[in-house]
Amino acid sequence: MNEDIRPDVQEPSSDAISLDDPLYQLTALTEERDRLLLERNDLQDRLARRAAEFDNYRKRIERERADMAQYAGMNTVGDLLPVLDDFQRAVRVETADREYAKGIELIHQRFSEVLKKLGLEPIVTEGQLFDPNLHQAIDMVESETEPDQTILAEYAAGYNFKGKMLRPAMVKVAVRK
Repeated sequence: MNEDIRPDVQEPSSDAISLDDPLYQLTALTEERDRLLLERNDLQDRLARRAAEFDNYRKRIERERADMAQYAGMNTVGDLLPVLDDFQRAVRVETADREYAKGIELIHQRFSEVLKKLGLEPIVTEGQLFDPNLHQAIDMVESETEPDQTILAEYAAGYNFKGKMLRPAMVKVAVRK
């Protein structure tokens, strides 16, 4: 039946294709070239992905290392805050020995400067409006003269460490009737 449709076309025999045929060699080389190009492109893509993954890994590790250092610094400075509070109280105490008071004040000043260099920032309180994100109301006093929610006094200073809340300020707040 095949012969009826195409009588003038001859089927090539397996003997007709020779490995020495230039057309066959060209076809084989073209196929191998295409296969090698695909393989090369795949390897280049995989290499680029691995390089990007490694770069992301390196950046993540650096970020985690910086976060750990900041967290460790934050904990250390947080542990030193009671000492700073004690120095602040000692500076406010009246004493007859002026040299002793001056020494305490100098130590307090240097200690505060070191903590500031590490990233400690005091929170401003007195005269400010109460902000529950920055302040902790320890005492609330009714007042006719002060505006509502105004901070009247600071019991303990509040601090941020490199922009993060370390300890809220403990304050006395005025409230209206």
